[in-house]
Amino acid sequence: MFRLFLLSSALCLASCAAETASAPENTSADAIPDAPAPGFVATATKTANSDLAKRLPLSDQQDFEDASRGFIAAISAPAILDDAGNPVWEIAQYDFVTGAAPDTVNPSLWRQGELVAKHGLFEVAPGLYQVRGYDLSVMTVIEGKTGWIVIDPLTNVETGRAALQLVNDTLGERPVSALLYTHSHADHFGGARGVLPNGAGNVPVIAPQHFSEEAVSENVIAGNHMTRRSTMMFGSTLPRSATGHVSSGLGPGLPRGNVSLILPTEELGKGITKKTIDGIRFEFMDMAGTEAPSEFIFFLPDLKALHTAEVATGTFHNVLTLRGAKSRDALAWSKGIDDMLSAYGAKSDVVLASHHWPKWGTDRVQGFLKSQRDVYRYVHDATIRAANGGAGMVEAAETLKEPEFLSRDFNARGYYGTMNHNSKAVYQHYFGWWSGVPADYHKLPAEQSAAKYVAAMGGSDAVLRTGIKAYESGDFRWAAEVLNHLVFAAQGGQTAKDWLAATYEQMGYQAESGAWRSYFLTGAQELRVGLVARNVANPGSADVLRSVPTRTLLDAMAVRFDGTKVSNSAKSINFVFTDTKENFSVEVNRSTALARPGLADDPAVTLTLTRTAFDKLIGRQAQFGDLQKAGEIKLRGSAVAIGEYLTALDTPELWFNIVEP
Repeated sequence: MFRLFLLSSALCLASCAAETASAPENTSADAIPDAPAPGFVATATKTANSDLAKRLPLSDQQDFEDASRGFIAAISAPAILDDAGNPVWEIAQYDFVTGAAPDTVNPSLWRQGELVAKHGLFEVAPGLYQVRGYDLSVMTVIEGKTGWIVIDPLTNVETGRAALQLVNDTLGERPVSALLYTHSHADHFGGARGVLPNGAGNVPVIAPQHFSEEAVSENVIAGNHMTRRSTMMFGSTLPRSATGHVSSGLGPGLPRGNVSLILPTEELGKGITKKTIDGIRFEFMDMAGTEAPSEFIFFLPDLKALHTAEVATGTFHNVLTLRGAKSRDALAWSKGIDDMLSAYGAKSDVVLASHHWPKWGTDRVQGFLKSQRDVYRYVHDATIRAANGGAGMVEAAETLKEPEFLSRDFNARGYYGTMNHNSKAVYQHYFGWWSGVPADYHKLPAEQSAAKYVAAMGGSDAVLRTGIKAYESGDFRWAAEVLNHLVFAAQGGQTAKDWLAATYEQMGYQAESGAWRSYFLTGAQELRVGLVARNVANPGSADVLRSVPTRTLLDAMAVRFDGTKVSNSAKSINFVFTDTKENFSVEVNRSTALARPGLADDPAVTLTLTRTAFDKLIGRQAQFGDLQKAGEIKLRGSAVAIGEYLTALDTPELWFNIVEP
């Protein structure tokens, strides 16, 4: 039930290589031509990619020097394995991303993909190291007085364990003396059990304020939908190839494996907190409400090193992620970067982060932070300026032009977020989901409107020909809109799906954002071969479930509750949790299952149990009857009432359709 957004799989599906693809051929003037074969590159795509390559200084080697600087060692095994011997991360899976960009990949994204694929253990400064290229995120390790201080233990237990093993094998075995989480996203805490397999014990686990709440709440209630969309955003089912997934932009990709969580022993407060950890002086600056609702950055005064967490990385980030989440505040984000620039920019000899590679030299540190600050401020101010002038969400995004500094600064380009997408997120943050046009306020569902559009446009053949004409002219955005009507009207058969897939493919091949590329190419894959509903791991571990606050867990259960499955009479169910000393009641009726703290005066049934037993029940590790027989659940009142409630909890299907009805 509780799937987090970071589900990932490196499942490699058979695909047709670009070399064997061919353009469609008309057999007669009246025939509907077949769609191009997978891997075909349209002239418009070649031109768009070539034009971008001419505008950017792709020959600049500074980032390549930085990404390779300080290399010490790499993992020599062919793969990182889980406990059952299954591969979690194939070491060489991105080795193909080298040399000149093929026609099927945006040349700027190809460059970024080659950089983030560089893997191994790197020295950043004396006693300061990073393990990069084995996960979406980066693990930072500091040599403390007695052991390793680990910052962000990667996404999964297996990659976190392998990264620390590389450190110990190369630099000498030392215990973990402290574990730090920079923020509340799972790719920065999920590997906790990989570095502290027995839990925290006496080891301090330090996080920003509100971490425990935010780390488990963002994806619990809406987790199923977010997970499904994340499989598209991160290309979980795409092959790693020049016609498939080449990079996530933020990092190479997401690993498979098991997500864990060790709750912090200390959460820091607002402002700046100075602290010595295992002999190393830290200055933490709170950054809550920027890239994550709970986040800090830190400065190491003795090393003159600034760690910017995920607030400033080697890309323009997402103000609103493709997987879905609450929109972020681009203005607060920009101000946060300016705060760290003011406090530490002139003091820092090197800047490093939770993704990408470091940059050395005070001037370059300051230049990096200014570009990061300015790109978020630009998208905020330009969007609001357009909106205040009367533009709707889509129109405002179309008015934004690439700032001049981005033509020479790769570090703030849209390898993850994009100017267009983030502008719409800014608009949504202030004005909501609609444009203000009355016709947009109560639109028909897509399947209904699509059928009417197809009929109004003269039927399926006419719509298909219009879409094909747009495709052949290189107008892929219009082709996608037209052909999508046909697919959602369930007309045109596989021919319509193939043409829409071909359109998405060209849009993916042109995308500079790794997330956009993966989303378009996964859409094309699903239109051609259907849903790929296998080999995608569920990282919801007992650690994560156990850490969900009881109120949040009951609220998550409420969104699964189908009141039509219970009897007409309203009733209350009391839960008495003996281990956590919590009491909750759930008021059940034909519409809702509303949880509140405290006990109802006249419940239909009262359950006395531990939160551990409840987690087993909700996590489907045990049946209600078995827990009752074992004495882990005590029931007083109506067994029918609790039976109805549990039966009314739907289990949503992860692999629902997105790109077709």
